[in-house]
Amino acid sequence: MDLSYNEDKEKRRRLTGEKTIRCCGQGENMEKYGFGVDVGGTSCKLGLFTDSGKLMEKWEIPTDTSEQGEHIIEHVAASLERRQRERGLADEQIIGVGIDTPGIAGRDGVVRGAVNLGWEACPVQEQLKMRLQKKVCVCNDANAAALGELWQGGGRGYRDMVMVTLGTGVGGAVILNGKVLAGAHGIAGEIGHMTVFHKEIERCVCGKYGCVEQYASAKGLIRITRKLLEKKDPYTILVDTPELSAKQILDAAKRGDRLALDAVEVLGKALGSALAAVAEVIDPEVFVIGGGIAGAGEIILRIVQKYYRPDVLPAGADIPFELARLGNDAGMYGSMKLLLDTSEEK
Repeated sequence: MDLSYNEDKEKRRRLTGEKTIRCCGQGENMEKYGFGVDVGGTSCKLGLFTDSGKLMEKWEIPTDTSEQGEHIIEHVAASLERRQRERGLADEQIIGVGIDTPGIAGRDGVVRGAVNLGWEACPVQEQLKMRLQKKVCVCNDANAAALGELWQGGGRGYRDMVMVTLGTGVGGAVILNGKVLAGAHGIAGEIGHMTVFHKEIERCVCGKYGCVEQYASAKGLIRITRKLLEKKDPYTILVDTPELSAKQILDAAKRGDRLALDAVEVLGKALGSALAAVAEVIDPEVFVIGGGIAGAGEIILRIVQKYYRPDVLPAGADIPFELARLGNDAGMYGSMKLLLDTSEEK
């Protein structure tokens, strides 16, 4: 739906589902601006930044995945155009758009395999560029989140970083000398599908066995906990929990629940061993851990490091582990950072 600028703003926001947060004031000037966009399965997070990286405003629109996600980019473009008009910004003040999505973002700006958006192959860069007539940079969502954390979050002050996101699955990204390492085929940083337990008999969603994601994701933690519950341990508060969630397990672990702690130990062993191998290949300055599971805080860092240190060479034993700080805004920040970096290169 493309609503005219003269229509009531509240009506437009009500119809499109936009939610806006003003971050600071702005006077009318000729300062340069850019947009950072994070496309998720349920919502798109959009931000207006100055060219010095200051977030001026952020808002959300629903992600329309109907008709194989055909209208997603159209709705993003329309929302950006509306915000530019509302802010009274001239075309020459907008340097471009940085956008991240799930899936594999190729160097050609085409996103492939974003199944939760309904995309087999979507020419994101071409579609946005044709609509907005602006520079457009496209990035994978995990890489964008890592860039955001390096820029303004848990990795700030470092140049070489590995980020792991522990959510429904396990995502990862590698940054060397301040730049995302995508690899020749776009799979660099796929830490979630490193094999850690070769004797696993259940298959991962990727088709392999014993992947990190089977133990260190929210789904993995629930899976392991259910296996432990089959032993009918009477000393756990998780017995007879009808709808078991990762949060319940982590809360129980923080309260000292024996079974929950055993499940978190499995998570820590899987991720700690994998990151030890990563350290010996990449040798980062810092590991940043984000995602919903990382919300449990220090207990996660402590258990992961417990299994990381014995498995890594002594030179890598003291690599620091930090918690991510930007939360759901990390991708939006990272997309803007990518836009700024590529603009400086030209």
